[in-house]
Amino acid sequence: MSRPPFPAWPDVAADLIAVAARRAPADLVIRNCAWVNVHSREVIPGADIAIRSGRFASCGPDATAMIGPATRVIDAKGRFLIPGLCDGHMHVESGMLTVTEFVRAVMPHGTTTMFVDPHEVANVLGLAGVRLMHDEALDQPVNVFVQMPSCAPSAPGLETTGAELGPAEVAEAMGWPNIVGLGEMMNYPGVVHGDPKMLGEIAATQRAGKTVGGHYASPDLTDFPAYAAGGPADDHEGTREEDAIARVRQGMRAMLRLGSAWYDVEAQITAVTEKGLDPRNFILCTDDCHSGTLVHEGHMDRVVRHAIDCGLDPLIALQMATINTATHFGLERELGSIAPGRRADCILTSDLRALPVETVIARGEIVAEGGVCLAPTPGFHWPDSARRTVNMKRDLVATDFDIPAPAAANRVRARVIGVVENQAPTRALEADLAVRDGLVEAAGEVCQIALVERHRATGGVVNAFVAGFGYDTPCAVASTVAHDSHHMIVVGTSKEEMARAANRLREIGGGVTVWRDGIELAHVALPIAGLMSDAPAAEVADCAQGVVAAMAACGCRLNNAYMQHSLLALVVIPSLRISDLGLIDVDRFEKTDLFLPG
Repeated sequence: MSRPPFPAWPDVAADLIAVAARRAPADLVIRNCAWVNVHSREVIPGADIAIRSGRFASCGPDATAMIGPATRVIDAKGRFLIPGLCDGHMHVESGMLTVTEFVRAVMPHGTTTMFVDPHEVANVLGLAGVRLMHDEALDQPVNVFVQMPSCAPSAPGLETTGAELGPAEVAEAMGWPNIVGLGEMMNYPGVVHGDPKMLGEIAATQRAGKTVGGHYASPDLTDFPAYAAGGPADDHEGTREEDAIARVRQGMRAMLRLGSAWYDVEAQITAVTEKGLDPRNFILCTDDCHSGTLVHEGHMDRVVRHAIDCGLDPLIALQMATINTATHFGLERELGSIAPGRRADCILTSDLRALPVETVIARGEIVAEGGVCLAPTPGFHWPDSARRTVNMKRDLVATDFDIPAPAAANRVRARVIGVVENQAPTRALEADLAVRDGLVEAAGEVCQIALVERHRATGGVVNAFVAGFGYDTPCAVASTVAHDSHHMIVVGTSKEEMARAANRLREIGGGVTVWRDGIELAHVALPIAGLMSDAPAAEVADCAQGVVAAMAACGCRLNNAYMQHSLLALVVIPSLRISDLGLIDVDRFEKTDLFLPG
C-alpha cells in the first residue's frame, strides 16, 4: 500500500501560520538548540523550532506558547540543529540495494533527501523499470526525487543495452509526479555535435521546467562551452581544480563527489578554499556508494566530514549538502534548510566538525536515533518480471575466452585497459604478450577481461585485456553490474574459472561472484535486474565485504576494486573500455582493434 502524498505547503499554510502566530499548538517543538541557518550562514544559539504537519512552522526564540497538551518536546540541550542532508546526484543501484533498503541504510546517517538517477535499471528494464523505481521512491519516509535517465544506451553505436529510451519516453516521464529532471547527459559528444536525440531529450525536460543533469567526462575542456550551451545545468565528473572552475564559469553547478571509489572533493575544493570562488555554485554528492561504505562509513555525513577535513568551513560544507542542492533543483522553498514552510527534515548533532548524527527527523517524525533506523518499512515489492534478467544463450566453457592471435604471430602488442585507483577514468595501455598454440596469453600484471552478453541471449562473448587488479592466482571475478549496459563483466587469470563464474551468475539470476581453484570464495546475489537485492543493507554489505576479501585473497590490492570492476564497460568515460561490440577508444568515441599493427 502506497503512502499518502506529503501535503503541499499551500494545503497546510493556515496551520503553520496559526502555530507561528501562537494561536495553535505545534506537533513537535525542539527547544534550546543551536540553529544552523544555511540561508544566513550562522549559528543561532538558544533557538526553539516548532513543527506542524511535517513542516517547520516557527524558527526563533521562545516557543512556549506553541506547546499544547499533545505537543512532543525535545530538549536539544544546546546541541546543533542542522538541515537534513541532500545527495545531489547518486545511483541507488550502486549500493546493490532497492530504494527502500538504501533509504533505511542512509537515514541513520542524516540523509533525508536524494536525487537519484536510475539509469542502471533503465538500461536493463527500460521505462517500466524507471517507473518501478519512481513508484518505490514515492513510498519512502524521506524525500527521494527521480531524474529520468537520459542515455540508454549511453553511447549509441558503441554498445547494446537491454532497452532504449529517447525523447518520447523522456517527455512521458516528465509528467510523472516524482520526476525532478533529466539524469546525467553522458553522451557529451552527442550534445557537442548537435545529436537530435540528445537535444530532443534536453528540450523535453526544459519544456517541463525541470533540471538537466550533466556528465562531461573528458579531461579536454575545449568543447566544454559547447556542452554547457546544450543545456546541462550541473556536472559531477570533474577530478581537478580546473574542472570545478570551468563548470561554475560556464554557469553550471560543480558537483563534487565522494563515493566508495571516487575521491574527487579534495582536488576540486581548492576552487573555493584557495581561489575564492562563490561556494553557492558547489554541491556535494556521492554518485556511487557501495553497501559496505553505507553501513560502515556513512553517506552524505561522510562527504561533509571529508570536505571539512579538506579545509572547507563547516557551515559552507553544510550549505553544499543542503540549500545549494535544493536551490539547484528549484526546491529551495520546499527543503534544504530549517526555515518556516520547509519540510521538517533536520539532524541533532553535538559537533559541527565531527558531525555525529544523533537524532534524525524527516517530515516532522523521528526516523533514526543513535545510528538506528526507527521508520517503518514500506511494503513496495518488485515484480517477477524484474527478476529474470540474466538471459545467456547457454553455459560457457573455457574456450569461450580464447583470444586468437593474428596469423603466424609469435608475440603481439595488445591494447590493455588500465585501471586507475579511486577514479572513474581508465588508461589506454599497451603490452607485449606471448602467443602459444595460436592463442594470446595474458601474463604478469595483465589479465583477461570478457564481456558476456546477457540481455538478448545472443551468446556473444567479447574478450580483451586489463591491468591493475594484481590477481596472482588462478581466479575470476564476474558481475552483472557493468555500467552502463549491464551485460556481464568477467575478469580473470584462468579461463576455466571465468567460465565457472559466468555460469554461477546465470544460475542465481545476477550478482557478483569470485572463484579460485574451482571453488566459489564469495558471492552477492542481486536478483532484481541483476543489479539489486531487497535484503537489508547490513546483510548485503556483509556479502559484499566477503567479495572484497575474496578479491584480496586472489591478489587484488586496489581500494574498492569492485567498483573499478563494475565500470570497465562504461563507454562514456575515457580512455579504454569494453562493450558487447568490441574494445572502445572513448577518447575518439569509436571501436578500436585489440592488437596494434606490426
